[in-house]
Amino acid sequence: MAWTSWARRCRLEPFKKLAATIKERFDAVVRGMLDHRSNAFVESMNGQLQQAKRAARGYRTAKNFIAIAYLRLSRLKNLPDHPFSAAAAVR
Repeated sequence: MAWTSWARRCRLEPFKKLAATIKERFDAVVRGMLDHRSNAFVESMNGQLQQAKRAARGYRTAKNFIAIAYLRLSRLKNLPDHPFSAAAAVR
C-alpha cells in the first residue's frame, strides 16, 4: 500500500492519523467490505435523533429530550397507533 507510506510521511497530521488507523484496522476494513456491511442503520438512527432534536426545541429540560429520543428510537411494538386508543397487551 504505497499511499499509506505517503500518508505516514505527510506533514498533515490528519493524514498520518488516517494511515495509522487503516494500517491498524486493515483486516476489519477488508472483512467489512467483503461482507457488504454498511453504516446505513446507524445513519438512520442519527436521522431519527436529529428529527427528535428539532422537535425538542420546546422542551424545558434535557431529561425530556432524552425521554423523547428513547421513545422515538426504541421501536416499541405495543404502542397504539393513536394516542387516545388503548395499548396492546404485552406478551
